[in-house]
Amino acid sequence: MVHYAEATRLDASFAALSDATRRGVLEQLGRAEASITDLAERFHMTLTGMKKHVGILERAGLVITEKVGRVRTCRLGAQGLTAEADWIENYHARWHARFDALDDVIAELKAKEKMDGPDRQ
Repeated sequence: MVHYAEATRLDASFAALSDATRRGVLEQLGRAEASITDLAERFHMTLTGMKKHVGILERAGLVITEKVGRVRTCRLGAQGLTAEADWIENYHARWHARFDALDDVIAELKAKEKMDGPDRQ
């Protein structure tokens, strides 16, 4: 069971990851730190728009910003996506188990059909 604080963090992370620009920002920051200005130029958007995207990523704990003089530099957050990957893997395992069970039912039905003959009704 997911605890409330963890669920809130997952909500913030998945909401942040739901946007293609923010995923692109994370990909870019995975290669190297960048200023908000550099990110805005790279993604062809206004500085205000990029500040909003970075703010969402920062609130989710996925990005850390540091202001030095007039430049705000962004880098990946320390928490990573471990909790999110674990949550996804939990559901992946559930679905995999369900599909395995479905495969078993299908195999049993095929075996029964083979034993009964194809034209029997």
